[in-house]
Order: sequence, then structure tokens, then C-alpha cells
Amino acid sequence: MQTVVRKMGNSAGIILPKALLGEIGLTTGQALDIRAEDGRIVATPVAMDQRAGWAGVAQAIGAEGDDEAQDWAGFAVEGDADLTW
Repeated sequence: MQTVVRKMGNSAGIILPKALLGEIGLTTGQALDIRAEDGRIVATPVAMDQRAGWAGVAQAIGAEGDDEAQDWAGFAVEGDADLTW
């Protein structure tokens, strides 16, 4: 598969075909780790933190005094103690 390096402002970029994105499980907007290795450009998808931003949202809900959130407050979930917020 070939692509062309294109000028993008003061930088350069490449278009990644949809088939290639699907093959490596990459989605639009996802971060990549890129490096030069033996004369090649190697791009690796960065693992996303599935709970990123949850703590801030939970604090905002708590500050609003959401009644529905209080309804669930008494229910513990197995394994909660192991989670890092």
C-alpha cells in the first residue's frame, strides 16, 4: 500500500487508508506514538484510558446534588476497592 507525504501548514502528513486503520484497530482522533526506526516511520496506537475524565464528571454530578446519583450511592460494586480514580 502506498501513500504520499503531503504539506499541511508548516508540517507534513500522510493519509491512512480506512482498510489499514481497521486492520490495526485505530480510530479517527486516536493518539499515535511515532518514531523513526531503521530508516522507517513506525506508528503505534496509544492505549486509551477507558476511565479518563470519570473522576471530574463524578465530582460535577456530586456538586449538582443529582438525586439519581444518590439513589445508587448505597450499592457497592464488586471490585470497586481495586479501582484507581
